[in-house]
Amino acid sequence: VQLQASGGGLVQAGGSPRLACTGSGRTLSSYGVGWFRQAPGKEREFVAAIHKSSRTTYYADSVKGRFTISRDNAKNTVYLLMNNLEFEDTAVYYCAVGSPILSSIRDRNMYTYWGQGTEVTVSS
Repeated sequence: VQLQASGGGLVQAGGSPRLACTGSGRTLSSYGVGWFRQAPGKEREFVAAIHKSSRTTYYADSVKGRFTISRDNAKNTVYLLMNNLEFEDTAVYYCAVGSPILSSIRDRNMYTYWGQGTEVTVSS
């Protein structure tokens, strides 16, 4: 699977960008898809994930209620809608696919394929 992440850029605090992760080579609906982020000087952390069933979504506490992950199977794309951005959301965002069990869906080691990342910078 090859993944292309897009939608990042310079965004004002409080803004609502939408990131997209488009797959090629395989159908993303067969996989769990996660979004992770890495801020400068920090480790890569879990942000959100959607189970392959598309019925179950998971979020980090820091983004719960502000971010929404969703799929468009017709476009082979998973989206991350980011509402009410905060300065702390500045990071490179990566999408990843794999077959994690539900109890490990937040574990980055459970994901096999990774996109190249798209940078989100939150400004005042």
